[in-house]
Order: sequence, then C-alpha cells, then structure tokens
Amino acid sequence: MYVNMKYLLDNANRDGYAVMAVNSVNMEMARAVIEAAEELHSPIIVQFGVGQMSKLAHPSEMVPMIKAMAERASVPVCLNLDHGPSLEAVVEAIHWGFSNVMLDASSLPFEENVRRSRMVVDLAHAKGISVEAELGHVGQAADGDDNRDDLYTNVAQAREFVDRTGVDALAVAIGTAHGNYPKGYVPKLDFQRLAELKAELKMPLVLHGGSGSGEENIRKAVAGGINKINVCTDAFHAAEDAMKAKWEEAPGTDYLNIMMTAEAAIKKFVKDYIRLIGSNDRYIFEAADNGSKE
Repeated sequence: MYVNMKYLLDNANRDGYAVMAVNSVNMEMARAVIEAAEELHSPIIVQFGVGQMSKLAHPSEMVPMIKAMAERASVPVCLNLDHGPSLEAVVEAIHWGFSNVMLDASSLPFEENVRRSRMVVDLAHAKGISVEAELGHVGQAADGDDNRDDLYTNVAQAREFVDRTGVDALAVAIGTAHGNYPKGYVPKLDFQRLAELKAELKMPLVLHGGSGSGEENIRKAVAGGINKINVCTDAFHAAEDAMKAKWEEAPGTDYLNIMMTAEAAIKKFVKDYIRLIGSNDRYIFEAADNGSKE
C-alpha cells in the first residue's frame, strides 16, 4: 500500500522503533528494498534526491514504477523526496506524486528555515502529503562535520520550529554526517541531546547519515527516540561489494547476472538493517486512517 510518511512514523513513534529510508536510484534497488520489507512484514521508505534524479533516478520513470510496486505490496510503502533543496524542487515532487517531501533549509538562517518549511507544509498537507524538515545541520563526513557541535540541533529552537511550521517529522543533528567516514572511524553521537529533543517534542525524529554509524550507535539512537533512519552509502556499498566479488569469482559474468547479484545483496542488507532497527513484524493497517495516497 502506498502511504504518506506520517502514517508510518506516527506508528513508529508510538511503538518505539524506526523505519528504514533507503535511497534507491533504479528499479533493482527499489524492488529489493520493497521485497525485503515485505518478507519481514516491515514498513519501508523508498527515497531519492534531486541530484540522483538528475543522474539516474528520473522521476518520470521512477515515481510511477515505485507507486505500482507499493500498491501491490503487502506492507505500507512511502516515497520520499530526500533533501529537497528548494521550494521549486518540493513543488515538482508534489506534482510527480511523492507521498512525503523533505525541504532541507537547514543551512539557512532560522527564520528563513521556518518560513520555507511552513510554506511547504501548507502546500503538501493540502494534497495529503506529509513533510519532513531539518533543524541543525547534518553535514559531510569528509569535512568532519560530525564533530561540529555548533551544527547540532538546539532543543529550544526545535520546540519553536515545530510549533511554527507544523512539520510531521524533524531531522535532527546529533553527530552523524553524510557520506563515507574515514576507514575504521565511528562517529560519537550526542545521546543526551537526543533524549532532550525527544522529551521536548514527543514526535517522530529522523537520523540522517545512518551509513557507517555503527550498529551500537544505531540501536541506541532507536532506543532514544529516532523513528526514521536514512541510508544511502551503505546500500550502495552492499551492491558494489557483491558485484566486485561476483566478477572476481566469475570474470565472464554478464550484465543480467551482475544486476541480479546487486539486487540480491541490497535485499539482504535491507533485511539485516530492518531487524537491527526493530521494524520487522510491525506493520498495522487501520482501514479508517491508513494514510493511503490512492
């Protein structure tokens, strides 16, 4: 079933688990992600961003395909615009039929972030589409931004931001970053800040930069109130590693079989992650209010 993200995350917030959001840039990735969720009876979020759309995940093909997969699925599936950089990008995603949109104005001044996020909420909610925004700023691992506590989410500002914008989920900065960390490095997360944010907001919180953060950190983040975890780099690595291993094992492997290898590896990775964050065997359909987009 194709649903908005509010439905998924309100359930996760209520019951204390997280939902995986996987950047999926082609048919094989999207299918692997949804099938993994179905086999473990887990809700799931498929997502991609503007940069990925410009390179491979063209929305004219990807959105109808993912919606069709979701409508056939036995579990609830959301399609999210990841890190929408502008109002124009968000409006376009609403036009394409995404069931959740994220406006990332986190690098702008607080008041401008509030203004833009409120506009997106008004536009999206009118269409039954939920909204994620970010306060604080989750930067890049390559730049060492995970160590910059000046980028972390301020609890008092978060309260004001949520009250003034009406967003359905808030991405918080507590020590993770996007991309690849240095080999062997595991970020140190500010779990005290997470506890204060959860106690104050009592709403779905999102962790960006889930890749490379370490299983112990992920488990503690979910226990501390994170309800959505974004994963991109690790999913790509799962496919890349499997393809490299297949070519080493059988150098003559053709395109069809190498793509099947990648899809199987992503599916296994997603299933392992679903178990890690506790969303397996969690989905519940409520006929009167299931967030369906159709």
